[in-house]
Amino acid sequence: MDKRFSRLEALIGKNNLDKIKTKKVIVFGAGGVGGFVVESLARSGLEDITIVDNDIVEESNINRQIIATSDSLGKSKVEVMKDRVLSINRNSHVTAIQKFYLPENEEEFDFSKYDYVIDCVDTVSAKISIICRAKSLGIPVISALGAGNKLDPSKLLVADIYKTEYDPLAKVIRKELRNRGIKGVKVVYSSESPVNIVVDEKEHGRHSPASAIFVPVAMGILIAKTVIDDLLTQN
Repeated sequence: MDKRFSRLEALIGKNNLDKIKTKKVIVFGAGGVGGFVVESLARSGLEDITIVDNDIVEESNINRQIIATSDSLGKSKVEVMKDRVLSINRNSHVTAIQKFYLPENEEEFDFSKYDYVIDCVDTVSAKISIICRAKSLGIPVISALGAGNKLDPSKLLVADIYKTEYDPLAKVIRKELRNRGIKGVKVVYSSESPVNIVVDEKEHGRHSPASAIFVPVAMGILIAKTVIDDLLTQN
């Protein structure tokens, strides 16, 4: 007898676990947040997951990304994530797409095949496109907002993007969505004020946001929990 989900079944019931197994989701981004979304969904019994990302695992990912280890350096993030999901549940159907989602190639992705669209990408134009396409098709969508320069996972909230605070990324996206007449977008964001990072521009030049493991992990888990809750309310 396969007992890998027996504890979950005891908590939510067999009918709900069986329902989760029938659902299909697509996750854009397999980094700090997206990796933990996929991990959490796989460990929650969801068996049909499409993962989209063009990055490879780099050494700077090791402090916060679940697939980043010394052994995975230089490998495709989506392929490493796929192997990890299959090692969790051999019944999973995982589609790994090594490609960045951009407005220019949006037609390559058929959102109508999925029960839920999950946005964990960094590019503003891609986030806006993902949200708009999902909304136009009536497919539930959730978007991860800024996790960089944040330290306190207890400040994470699920909210409508129009009710967010302390998130510069939300402000930019909110304006563009309003211009497009898009309403009611579910996001996970941090209400923590960003840590003020001082960077030696002569030594480092341009830099990515600073990040610890705490917020991306918690954000990914919270997104997955929200998705599972929403999927269980679907027919």
